Amino acid sequence: MPKKVLMIIAPRDFRDEEYFDTRKVLEESGAEITVANSTGQASKSMFGKIVNPDKNLYDIDSKDYDAIVFVGGQGTPVYFDNKQAQNLAKEFNNSGKIVAAICIAPVILARAGVLSGKKATVFPSGKNDINAVGTYTGNPVEKDGNIITGSGPEAAVEFGKKIVEALK
Repeated sequence: MPKKVLMIIAPRDFRDEEYFDTRKVLEESGAEITVANSTGQASKSMFGKIVNPDKNLYDIDSKDYDAIVFVGGQGTPVYFDNKQAQNLAKEFNNSGKIVAAICIAPVILARAGVLSGKKATVFPSGKNDINAVGTYTGNPVEKDGNIITGSGPEAAVEFGKKIVEALK
Protein backbone atom coordinates (compact mmCIF):
# COMPACT_ATOMS: atom_id res chain seq x y z
CA MET A 1 0.00 0.00 0.00
CA PRO A 2 1.46 3.40 -0.93
CA LYS A 3 2.55 5.73 1.86
CA LYS A 4 0.38 8.84 2.21
CA VAL A 5 2.24 12.10 2.59
CA LEU A 6 0.65 15.44 3.45
CA MET A 7 2.54 18.48 2.13
CA ILE A 8 1.71 21.87 3.65
CA ILE A 9 2.47 24.93 1.51
CA ALA A 10 1.94 28.61 2.18
CA PRO A 11 -0.86 30.40 0.30
CA ARG A 12 1.80 32.70 -1.20
CA ASP A 13 5.55 32.51 -1.71
CA PHE A 14 6.32 28.87 -0.92
CA ARG A 15 9.74 27.82 -2.24
CA ASP A 16 9.58 26.02 -5.59
CA GLU A 17 12.42 23.50 -5.15
CA GLU A 18 11.33 22.57 -1.64
CA TYR A 19 7.89 21.66 -2.93
CA PHE A 20 8.45 20.39 -6.49
CA ASP A 21 11.81 18.59 -5.99
CA THR A 22 10.75 17.01 -2.70
CA ARG A 23 7.40 15.98 -4.17
CA LYS A 24 9.10 14.41 -7.21
CA VAL A 25 11.38 12.27 -4.99
CA LEU A 26 8.40 11.18 -2.87
CA GLU A 27 6.23 10.34 -5.90
CA GLU A 28 9.07 8.40 -7.56
CA SER A 29 9.13 6.21 -4.42
CA GLY A 30 5.41 5.51 -4.86
CA ALA A 31 4.12 7.87 -2.18
CA GLU A 32 0.64 9.39 -2.56
CA ILE A 33 0.76 13.16 -2.06
CA THR A 34 -1.98 15.40 -0.65
CA VAL A 35 -1.32 19.15 -0.67
CA ALA A 36 -2.92 21.52 1.81
CA ASN A 37 -2.76 25.20 2.67
CA SER A 38 -4.60 27.49 5.08
CA THR A 39 -7.01 28.95 2.51
CA GLY A 40 -8.05 26.02 0.33
CA GLN A 41 -7.43 28.39 -2.61
CA ALA A 42 -4.63 28.28 -5.20
CA SER A 43 -1.13 28.91 -3.82
CA LYS A 44 1.50 30.86 -5.73
CA SER A 45 5.17 29.91 -5.44
CA MET A 46 8.05 32.38 -5.09
CA PHE A 47 8.76 31.87 -8.80
CA GLY A 48 5.12 32.32 -9.83
CA LYS A 49 3.95 28.71 -10.22
CA ILE A 50 0.38 27.95 -9.19
CA VAL A 51 -0.50 24.90 -7.11
CA ASN A 52 -4.11 24.04 -6.32
CA PRO A 53 -4.30 22.38 -2.90
CA ASP A 54 -6.25 19.17 -2.44
CA LYS A 55 -7.40 20.22 1.02
CA ASN A 56 -7.68 23.06 3.47
CA LEU A 57 -5.32 22.81 6.44
CA TYR A 58 -8.34 22.99 8.74
CA ASP A 59 -9.91 19.85 7.20
CA ILE A 60 -6.95 17.51 7.82
CA ASP A 61 -7.16 14.38 9.95
CA SER A 62 -3.66 13.20 10.87
CA LYS A 63 -4.91 9.59 10.99
CA ASP A 64 -5.20 9.64 7.17
CA TYR A 65 -1.44 10.13 6.57
CA ASP A 66 1.93 8.52 7.24
CA ALA A 67 3.95 11.74 7.14
CA ILE A 68 3.59 15.52 7.15
CA VAL A 69 5.98 17.82 5.26
CA PHE A 70 6.05 21.57 5.87
CA VAL A 71 7.49 23.38 2.83
CA GLY A 72 9.50 26.57 3.32
CA GLY A 73 9.72 29.88 1.49
CA GLN A 74 9.04 33.54 2.22
CA GLY A 75 5.34 32.87 2.88
CA THR A 76 5.94 30.19 5.52
CA PRO A 77 5.92 32.52 8.58
CA VAL A 78 2.11 32.59 8.17
CA TYR A 79 2.24 29.18 9.93
CA PHE A 80 4.74 29.97 12.72
CA ASP A 81 2.00 30.70 15.25
CA ASN A 82 -0.86 28.96 13.44
CA LYS A 83 -2.50 26.66 16.02
CA GLN A 84 -3.76 24.19 13.40
CA ALA A 85 -0.28 23.80 11.84
CA GLN A 86 1.23 23.34 15.31
CA ASN A 87 -1.47 20.86 16.34
CA LEU A 88 -0.89 18.77 13.21
CA ALA A 89 2.86 18.71 13.91
CA LYS A 90 2.12 17.55 17.48
CA GLU A 91 -0.45 14.92 16.40
CA PHE A 92 1.90 13.39 13.81
CA ASN A 93 4.77 13.46 16.30
CA ASN A 94 2.73 11.95 19.15
CA SER A 95 1.68 9.13 16.79
CA GLY A 96 5.32 8.44 15.91
CA LYS A 97 4.73 9.45 12.29
CA ILE A 98 7.26 11.30 10.14
CA VAL A 99 7.30 15.06 10.77
CA ALA A 100 9.40 16.91 8.19
CA ALA A 101 10.09 20.58 7.53
CA ILE A 102 12.52 22.40 5.25
CA CYS A 103 14.03 25.90 5.00
CA ILE A 104 12.36 28.21 7.55
CA ALA A 105 9.50 25.74 8.21
CA PRO A 106 11.31 23.94 11.09
CA VAL A 107 10.42 27.06 13.12
CA ILE A 108 6.81 25.75 13.03
CA LEU A 109 8.05 22.52 14.63
CA ALA A 110 10.09 24.42 17.22
CA ARG A 111 7.12 26.58 18.21
CA ALA A 112 4.86 23.50 18.33
CA GLY A 113 7.27 21.99 20.85
CA VAL A 114 8.14 18.91 18.79
CA LEU A 115 11.85 19.79 18.56
CA SER A 116 12.39 19.75 22.34
CA GLY A 117 15.73 18.08 22.94
CA LYS A 118 16.10 17.22 19.23
CA LYS A 119 18.82 17.96 16.71
CA ALA A 120 17.50 19.94 13.74
CA THR A 121 18.57 22.18 10.91
CA VAL A 122 16.85 25.23 9.44
CA PHE A 123 17.49 28.18 7.15
CA PRO A 124 20.03 30.28 9.14
CA SER A 125 17.47 32.97 10.07
CA GLY A 126 15.55 30.36 12.10
CA LYS A 127 18.55 29.20 14.13
CA ASN A 128 17.51 30.97 17.36
CA ASP A 129 14.05 29.36 17.28
CA ILE A 130 15.64 25.91 16.99
CA ASN A 131 18.24 26.57 19.70
CA ALA A 132 15.49 27.78 22.05
CA VAL A 133 14.13 24.20 22.27
CA GLY A 134 16.64 21.89 20.60
CA THR A 135 20.06 21.88 18.94
CA TYR A 136 20.70 23.58 15.61
CA THR A 137 23.26 21.55 13.61
CA GLY A 138 23.60 23.58 10.40
CA ASN A 139 23.65 20.37 8.34
CA PRO A 140 21.84 20.34 4.95
CA VAL A 141 19.50 17.60 6.27
CA GLU A 142 19.08 16.35 9.82
CA LYS A 143 17.13 13.33 11.09
CA ASP A 144 16.47 12.82 14.79
CA GLY A 145 14.02 10.01 15.45
CA ASN A 146 10.86 10.65 13.41
CA ILE A 147 11.78 14.33 12.79
CA ILE A 148 13.47 15.30 9.50
CA THR A 149 14.58 18.86 8.80
CA GLY A 150 16.24 20.47 5.78
CA SER A 151 18.16 23.75 5.55
CA GLY A 152 16.85 25.15 2.27
CA PRO A 153 16.21 24.70 -1.46
CA GLU A 154 19.63 23.17 -2.21
CA ALA A 155 18.82 20.35 0.24
CA ALA A 156 15.37 19.53 -1.23
CA VAL A 157 16.34 16.31 -3.05
CA GLU A 158 18.36 14.94 -0.12
CA PHE A 159 15.49 15.96 2.20
CA GLY A 160 13.01 14.05 0.02
CA LYS A 161 15.28 10.96 -0.01
CA LYS A 162 15.57 11.03 3.79
CA ILE A 163 11.74 11.09 4.08
CA VAL A 164 11.44 8.15 1.64
CA GLU A 165 14.02 6.21 3.68
CA ALA A 166 12.13 6.93 6.92
CA LEU A 167 8.80 5.82 5.41
CA LYS A 168 10.14 2.34 4.55
